[in-house]
Amino acid sequence: MQKPVGIIGGGNMGEALTAGIIQSGLLNPGDILFFEPRSDRKEYLQKKFGVSPTKSNQDLVSLASTLILAVKPQSVPEVLLEIAPWITPHHVLISICAGVPTDYIQSFFPHSIRMIRAMPNTPALIQKGATALAPSSAAKPEDLSAAEAIFRALGITVVVKESQMDAVTGLSGSGPAYIFAVIEALAAGGVIEGLAQDVALALTTQTVFGAACLIQATAKHPATLRDQVCTPGGTTMAGLYAMEEGGFRLALMNAVIAATQRSKELGEALQKRASQYPSVTPNVKRRKERVKKNSRNIKVTRKLH
Repeated sequence: MQKPVGIIGGGNMGEALTAGIIQSGLLNPGDILFFEPRSDRKEYLQKKFGVSPTKSNQDLVSLASTLILAVKPQSVPEVLLEIAPWITPHHVLISICAGVPTDYIQSFFPHSIRMIRAMPNTPALIQKGATALAPSSAAKPEDLSAAEAIFRALGITVVVKESQMDAVTGLSGSGPAYIFAVIEALAAGGVIEGLAQDVALALTTQTVFGAACLIQATAKHPATLRDQVCTPGGTTMAGLYAMEEGGFRLALMNAVIAATQRSKELGEALQKRASQYPSVTPNVKRRKERVKKNSRNIKVTRKLH
């Protein structure tokens, strides 16, 4: 991985990336640069992690060849227009912007760029995340290796085709919200049966955490572990029967399907908006030519003086 690494955006995910990279020992604070327009947020990240802010995204791009795009999807066009003239074939752009396809990002550049699309989830904030990675056609093997190293600092990584990213979004991207809803419902059941709310929530949270850890530790299928808990005619079977009657499994499967479909719709809408601006790439070319011309003028002026 080429150093330093530049992070565009200092929000929650930008902070999670910074924390994970440093805590894992992958990079030192001095190897991380970032740009964040909010002064309070910039000072917070600088003080907490010892990382260095830059004055602009252009400065960040000029100093770091490995870049992580960590801004909200609605801010992507503005940021890409800002950095496009400065991106070279030597840069690697890792995008964690949900629902933003690599084709859309590529439309802002006059040449093919090396990209990795990443879909982390919110447990990455505590280094317990799950991240899917999808390399672009122009990405090199070492680009994917660098992205895997970065996101392994935040949890686990898997490599998928970009066409599967909507399913990843529907499953692991949105998944924490489903689990929070499950925990809330289970705890509410405990309260209905007489447990104090804090006791019910503590028991539920640890039960969900322990069950997940048991799957990871044993590598057994969830159905196998479920059967080990069940006794014929026992309490667990009664509970599972009630869940089946309520459509629990189908509801969760439909949640993933619905979220996947919505991710596809958002991506398609983004592509349609991009098609309304066919001059994006030519504009980048003209801006780049203008930058070169201005640079030549500056050199000439310096010689005259």
